[in-house]
Amino acid sequence: MFQILHFSLGLIMIIVLALLVGQNHKNIRMFYILNMLVIEVILSWFFLNVDIGLRLVKGFTVFFEKLLKYAAYGTNFVFGNMSDQGLAFFWLNVLCPIIFISALIGILQYFYILPFIIRVIGTVLSKINGMGKLESFNAVSSLMLGQSENFIIYKDILNKIPEWRLYTMAVTAMSTVSMSIVSSYMTLLQPKYVVTALILNMFSTFIILSLINPYCVDNEADLNLDNIYIKHNFFEMLNEYILTGFKVIVVVTAMLIGFIALISSINALFETIFGISFQGILGYVFFPLAWVIGIPSNEALQVGSIMATKLVSNEFVAMIDLRKICSTLSSRSEGMLSVFLVSFANFSSIGIVTGSIKGLNSQQGNVISKFGLKLLYSSTLVSLLSATMTGLVL
Repeated sequence: MFQILHFSLGLIMIIVLALLVGQNHKNIRMFYILNMLVIEVILSWFFLNVDIGLRLVKGFTVFFEKLLKYAAYGTNFVFGNMSDQGLAFFWLNVLCPIIFISALIGILQYFYILPFIIRVIGTVLSKINGMGKLESFNAVSSLMLGQSENFIIYKDILNKIPEWRLYTMAVTAMSTVSMSIVSSYMTLLQPKYVVTALILNMFSTFIILSLINPYCVDNEADLNLDNIYIKHNFFEMLNEYILTGFKVIVVVTAMLIGFIALISSINALFETIFGISFQGILGYVFFPLAWVIGIPSNEALQVGSIMATKLVSNEFVAMIDLRKICSTLSSRSEGMLSVFLVSFANFSSIGIVTGSIKGLNSQQGNVISKFGLKLLYSSTLVSLLSATMTGLVL
């Protein structure tokens, strides 16, 4: 009863928050929203409670564990078995595998395995969400490729994409995560919550966007989605994806060093002046949100603080904070918070998405840059909705 009550309260709150910034409310199609809500409830129950779903998650986990093992051969060769000795754990065991997995993604892209998956799943999604194939393809490709690399495959049609559809694509990129980074999350969070978040976020994104930015696509003939994939020489492609993976870990490393140092110094300053840390204050800001979606009141302050940390820094910083207090949280709170953290919804992602589009088409980059904070607001609601769904079945 407690779970159903908080699920209802959380869902109502999220819908109201979405409608507050939404437009064209008369275009909202409740049939598709209700369909996706039902699908989300079924999927969250399946992956977190049903034996077959749990075995699928376990198989997914074992697969990524093997990938991490293979990735370790490369890091051990370069760094002299430091990872086996537990040295520089985060850099070697969490970040460096991204290079190897990025290379694998490039190979799957080159042999048109990923494009095939994107088309099949994207076509099915477009029937479920009531949006166009472009939005659905983009949701799957964002998950496979990441928020910056994803837009490259649409570069030839970017100038033809209307403003409202481009907004949907940008929010989707901030609400999902790249498969190349999933293995890193699995070293910090329970894998079952990572897998659940990957699936739920896709549907939560379309639900939130159906409330904030509703529209109907009647014709996509002018967008020629048949030739959006880039052809490379194999070794040129492989070099590109390996270097892309390395660039990702360099960026994440720089962000972590900078944000953790800044947050630590700001915390110390606030404790000196106000007697409470900056993260503590953020915890009070997010406390009501955490409680409404179903976090127990005695844990809502800690959970709210980590939610806010993710928003102002990035998901890795928040995941590290979660690991520190994980033993003090109930399994329900841990699960909901873990699912909330698996997305790119933070301030730095605004710049990444805007910069990625601007680098391909300056005019469309200017269009998307004006949405800045609204992109973050929408993608945060997506994370809240996925966490709320998780709380219903835990």
